[in-house]
Amino acid sequence: MSAPSLASPPPLSSMRRVISAALEEDLAYGDLTSTLLIPPTLLAQADIVAKSHMVVAGVAVAKEVFQAVDSTIAFTTHFDDGTRVPPSTPVLTLKGKAQSLLQGERIALNFLQRLSGISTLTFQFCEAVRDYPVAIVDTRKTTPGLRALEKWAVRLGGGKNHRFSLYDGMLIKDNHLMVMASQGMNITQTCLWARQHAPHGLRICVEVETIAQVRQALKGKADVLLLDNMTPDHVRQAIDIIQKQALVEVSGGMTLDNIREMAEAGPNFISIGALTHSAPSMDLSLDMTPLRTKTVPQKRKYRA
Repeated sequence: MSAPSLASPPPLSSMRRVISAALEEDLAYGDLTSTLLIPPTLLAQADIVAKSHMVVAGVAVAKEVFQAVDSTIAFTTHFDDGTRVPPSTPVLTLKGKAQSLLQGERIALNFLQRLSGISTLTFQFCEAVRDYPVAIVDTRKTTPGLRALEKWAVRLGGGKNHRFSLYDGMLIKDNHLMVMASQGMNITQTCLWARQHAPHGLRICVEVETIAQVRQALKGKADVLLLDNMTPDHVRQAIDIIQKQALVEVSGGMTLDNIREMAEAGPNFISIGALTHSAPSMDLSLDMTPLRTKTVPQKRKYRA
């Protein structure tokens, strides 16, 4: 399991590539409404406000969005990423040109709402099992292009990251085993082959669905057994057989209603794809106030 620093967002270069692509969707041809209606010199203050309880994630991203739009925008950060925020509370205050604030508004909120949803759901899962020595872990079921940000949000919520890509971890899944079986190799032989040829020190994780497969994986000296879609009773039975010869991960159908029962069964990790593929977005808004007397819009030529 990879464990980057909790507080550290993805590298700026990576973050800026994603932000650039997002701004391209909104601003490639300019902002027709703001350019026609808002005087270019009009200054404003904007508060980004959390509308409900949440673990906020994406403040650093939102600031980068506005900086990309207009480097003269000033920021006051009220809550850092990974902080629990009460409702009706400003998270970030911005001051700058009203046009610029309006141009960055939607993209900044999109990132904040999505990432805060992930961090908040992760926190809820972690809280549900905090009495047990088990880690809540994400998967690769992430939004294309947003994996680094979404996995950062998982860490901010108290979870841990599984592998980031197909390169940095060996996970032998059911389809791998099906292909290997067609080549005459069972689970034990597949695990031993992986152990012999994998980079030194890399954990071998294998997905198993039955007790018989658990025994085969143990004979193959797998480091981690991923018990897929097993009931808590079957997980207990498997753990009794494993006897700490391997770490135990469970996955499949985890919800806030059943996660505690699974934690009681005694696994080391519970991996949950829903952390990133099904987290509901949090509700945040941007509330703007002009910083000088209202100006009547004047006729001006629109320039893309």
